[in-house]
Amino acid sequence: MSWTLFHQAALARPFWLATASGLALAAGPVLAQGAPNRTAAPDISAEPDLQTPDLPSAPADAPEAAGDQQIGFAADKLDYDSDADVVVAEGNVLMNRDAIEMRADRVTWNRTTGQVVAEGNVMVRNPEGDTAYGERIELTDSLRDGVVENLLVVLDNGARLAAVKGTRFDNGNIELDNAAYTPCPVEDEAGCPKNPSWQIRAVRVIYDREKNKIRYKGARVEIFGLPLIPLPGLSHPANREAGSGILVPEIRLDRSNGFEIAVPYYIRLAPDRDVTITPHLYTDAAPMLEGEFRALTDIGSFRINGYATYGSLVPLVGEDPDRQKRFRGYLESVGRFQFDPRWSLSYSGRIATDRTFMRRYDISRDDRLRSTFELERIGGNSYLSIAGWATQTLRVNDVQGQQPVALPIIDYRQRLDDPIFGGQFELQLNTLAIGRTAGQDTQRAFAGAQWNLRGLTRLGQEVTLTALVRGDVYHSDENLLTAIPGYRGKSGWQARGIAAVAADMRWPFIGEFAGGTQTLTPRIQLVATPPIKNIDIPNEDSRAFDLEDSNIFAINRFNGHDRFEDGARVTYGVEWNYSRPGFSINSIIGQSYRLTDKPSLFPDGTGLTDRTSDIVGRTTIAYRDFLRLTHRFRLDKDNLAVRRNEFDATIGNRSTYAVIGYSRLNRDILLLGEDLQDREEVRAGGRVAVARNWSIFGSAIVDLTSRNDDPLAQADGFEPIRHRLGIAYDDECLSIALTWRRDYADTGDARRGNSFSFRVAFRNLGF
Repeated sequence: MSWTLFHQAALARPFWLATASGLALAAGPVLAQGAPNRTAAPDISAEPDLQTPDLPSAPADAPEAAGDQQIGFAADKLDYDSDADVVVAEGNVLMNRDAIEMRADRVTWNRTTGQVVAEGNVMVRNPEGDTAYGERIELTDSLRDGVVENLLVVLDNGARLAAVKGTRFDNGNIELDNAAYTPCPVEDEAGCPKNPSWQIRAVRVIYDREKNKIRYKGARVEIFGLPLIPLPGLSHPANREAGSGILVPEIRLDRSNGFEIAVPYYIRLAPDRDVTITPHLYTDAAPMLEGEFRALTDIGSFRINGYATYGSLVPLVGEDPDRQKRFRGYLESVGRFQFDPRWSLSYSGRIATDRTFMRRYDISRDDRLRSTFELERIGGNSYLSIAGWATQTLRVNDVQGQQPVALPIIDYRQRLDDPIFGGQFELQLNTLAIGRTAGQDTQRAFAGAQWNLRGLTRLGQEVTLTALVRGDVYHSDENLLTAIPGYRGKSGWQARGIAAVAADMRWPFIGEFAGGTQTLTPRIQLVATPPIKNIDIPNEDSRAFDLEDSNIFAINRFNGHDRFEDGARVTYGVEWNYSRPGFSINSIIGQSYRLTDKPSLFPDGTGLTDRTSDIVGRTTIAYRDFLRLTHRFRLDKDNLAVRRNEFDATIGNRSTYAVIGYSRLNRDILLLGEDLQDREEVRAGGRVAVARNWSIFGSAIVDLTSRNDDPLAQADGFEPIRHRLGIAYDDECLSIALTWRRDYADTGDARRGNSFSFRVAFRNLGF
């Protein structure tokens, strides 16, 4: 068994030996120094101490590091016994060699035996910034074997490694006895000593120079001083590179699978490639295997992740008496590649064997899986996209054969400067092909041009003029397989032309108000479009429309290209902005009026059915980084009934905050279309810091839809969807979280009920 430890090990750079070895080369010059006050090193004879000794600073006139084979040498006192051939340096001994610095109270060099001993508050610092502390360093006559007593190494990243004794052998291997490692701070903000949140203690630590690896014997993780997790076979690379081994186990308990333990195993294939294999073991389900492959190339990166098991499947409707076992799984991959500054390719693929696999194993709660790819070229004034996508539905009542596959989607745009009026032209070419295995197939192509001119009048009005023309060609078949008649269009070949002109004027008024600055901006827009053939054209990308503040001033208020709003209309509104240091309010309200009485294409209840539209608006209030409130609304033009009411609030700071959301759609629709049902929902989440490092967090989603809004709703006004509650500990190097979650809906074998998960993460430790 091999455990993975990700951190820079001090043993990979045994600089304390390199410095001590240099003592045998030359005694160097002796510079008399004043004797500073000394502080005794802490007693760490019983077990390693991770606290830093209080050592004196180097003398102000300490020698600079000398060149190769020379040592800068300074001490308060130097004695030489010519009979015994022994050199003794005492008092604030300082030595420099090759940018490596050593300080000690006393250094003894026996020139006859070749033994060099540094004693008392020994400190060695290497060029990388790591510092080693010890009570005694002894070298043999080989100048490569050595022993350090009461060793403490402080790495350049703040991590610490301590040992009662350290030994270096002739082959370069190193052993530490009774050692401890931690990346956690050992001092509080006031500089007072404190115990680290976690540390690894081991009976012995071995550095294998040939394999460039560090192994631990008798290792265990102590959390808050308690020995909680034994780590048999713990090992890690002796450099900054990651190494193969076991990562942090995951523990869960839920209604569908029972108790779960997942133990990831990380395999480093190369510096730019790795694999993680994770077996998932359950008490109430068959085992599952998860695998992830990641790679970084010269032009980009990609990732492949998959799950596989052989277990029973409960159908979405009814009960399978045999509960036949079958292969179940999920596969996803995502990547992006940059071929040059202009060309790039990105993709994302997702597929599952059945509709409940991801929910049952808590991989994702998405109800659709979309796979896409896109090849892009972005130039200074041009854009080209070649894309495609496919969708797998996980919804209970959806037919997979009705799900579209779009291939290809080609969009090209080119911007040109207007040499006459100073505006700008944008040319666009677009084509789309949609196919279904058991539904309507549609192909589309269009070419268009749009001209924009923006300017300011002498009175300060901002005026934008727009003109566009477009020609469309469509072909479709099997139109009757589309359930909603308004989306079908006529089968066969269809063509249409589109033209529109628009003038938009904004007139900002700026002044002081309540210690800040306010801006009041009336806005009016005129749009004129001749009659357009819309009903004969299939509608693939202009569905599920709803009037809101983001599209009230759009030239075409339909989303997508298949529907285009015709006729003449005037849209009017006002924006109000107020700001002062740390505080701001932004608000907009608008309405439109159609100048013709031609029936609208917009579905009933969307706010644009009659000549006069509903009133829409939005208000955002922000106070520093502490508060952000956003409210969106749509009011019925006849009785000011609230047809859309959305509220989102974020309050608090990083440690204590609350997120609240409320949505209410009351469209008053008699004939329901796709995605136009009324809904009411409340969402809440937050985190409360209860101590310096402890916090309580939670979230909840509640469906408030009544049967008056949705006759098919199972509940009437209050139905919890999901909630979670947990407690967490977080500091500079340790994160612990225990979470309880409850789901209230059954979907096949993804059953409602409670689930519990436990997470622990150590800084610099792969598990």
